[in-house]
Amino acid sequence: MTLTKQNTEELIVLCKAKNQYAQLEIYNRYYDAMYNTALRIVKDSFNAEDIMQDAFLLAFTKLDTLKDSNTFGAWLKRIVINKSIYHFNKNKKENTTPLDNMLYKIADNDGITSDYEYTTLQAQQVVKVMHTLKDNYRIALSLHLIEGYDYEEISQIMSITYANCRTTISRAKESLRSKMHAL
Repeated sequence: MTLTKQNTEELIVLCKAKNQYAQLEIYNRYYDAMYNTALRIVKDSFNAEDIMQDAFLLAFTKLDTLKDSNTFGAWLKRIVINKSIYHFNKNKKENTTPLDNMLYKIADNDGITSDYEYTTLQAQQVVKVMHTLKDNYRIALSLHLIEGYDYEEISQIMSITYANCRTTISRAKESLRSKMHAL
């Protein structure tokens, strides 16, 4: 087991004992990943921030239900995804979130080759085009391609059948391809 995993496990034990410094350290370690996960679903930085905060609060209050501290990251991500989808569905009728509000934290890339910049530009174009997809396509594709969930997990998260999930992802990929070729 690596030192990082040992430290995370020790921090989880301290968090269960309500140690605020350990909670802050866990928060700092998982903040960026959880924020970006929420942001990809709700498409609004302020809502993503709120969802992430709520998810951490829920995780820290329900930490005793976590059976294996090795799975904390996946467990927290599932909380963030569930809260994000719930928030998205709740606010779907309002549809007031602008696409321009999409902000990603990009690490300082001084000294990185132009290939990296070109790849980053391509990735940003794909993300931008993904936001033009229908909501169910965007969410399913984000869960599958970015978050790494399989069809069965996505069908459970989105409350759809396995066959519908496969069809949705297939159509989402085709829609994304056609929109990318149009650029």
